[in-house]
Amino acid sequence: MIDVHVIDQLAHRLATLVPPGLAQAREDMEANFRDVLAHGLRRLDLVTREEFDAQRAVLSRTRELVAQLEARVAELEAAQAK
Repeated sequence: MIDVHVIDQLAHRLATLVPPGLAQAREDMEANFRDVLAHGLRRLDLVTREEFDAQRAVLSRTRELVAQLEARVAELEAAQAK
C-alpha cells in the first residue's frame, strides 16, 4: 500500500518550488501534484514489503532446492558413467 503521508510530503515539497509570485496557485498545484503522484504510483503495480520479503524467502528456498537437485543429478550421472 502506498503511504499517503509520503505523497503529501512530496507534493508539498514540489509546491514549495513554485515561485512566490504564484502563491495563490500553490494550493491548487499542491493538490494536483498529490493527485498525479498518487495516480502514477498506483499504476506502477507495487508490492508491499511483506509480499516482497515472502517472495524473496520462497526464491531463496527454491535456489537451495535447485542446488541440491543439481548435486544429486551430478552424483547419479557420475555413478552411471562408471
